[in-house]
Amino acid sequence: MKTVIIKYNAGNVQSVMYAMDRIGASYLWTDDEQEIRTADKVIFPGVGEASTAMSYLREKGLDKVIPSLTQPVLGTCVGMQLMCRHSEENNTTCMGIFDLDVKRFDSTNFKVPHVGWNNIYNLKTELTQGLREDSYMYFVHSYFAELSPYTVAECNYVQPFSAMLQKDNFYAAQFHTEISGKEGQLILENFLKL
Repeated sequence: MKTVIIKYNAGNVQSVMYAMDRIGASYLWTDDEQEIRTADKVIFPGVGEASTAMSYLREKGLDKVIPSLTQPVLGTCVGMQLMCRHSEENNTTCMGIFDLDVKRFDSTNFKVPHVGWNNIYNLKTELTQGLREDSYMYFVHSYFAELSPYTVAECNYVQPFSAMLQKDNFYAAQFHTEISGKEGQLILENFLKL
């Protein structure tokens, strides 16, 4: 099986590689269109800022490649947000895989960004198979996707929001699977089994 981790100007990719190493999965880190198109599974991770990340994707043509993929694709954190239609972060037009806007948390009572462990619930995707309801995942984000028909797991911070999204072959998680312990590892393993 060929798994590709998409290379673009986002941080935290090394953590994803370590997570893949821990579960014994081989992978290729690349921004090459042909390698991405011929992969069995594609992981689109990231920590960073939406507009610079989208600029890089556009420069490489990946903003057109990623939405056209037919194999299972998993986006995490900023990867998930870039798969949405628009982000309030620097008024960024994103890829539109999920017909959703990404908004900034608006709160005077809660610290923003949302950093740390929080539970996910209403689990409705095969990626969470074997996971108990209210499992804890690790989040670092100031922006979120609202609840929608694409929501397959929820979290509550300031307000309920989408912890995971799914549409056809596209899966996404707002939290960091790669640093969410055994539960996050299980989600990655389930993804690789699709």
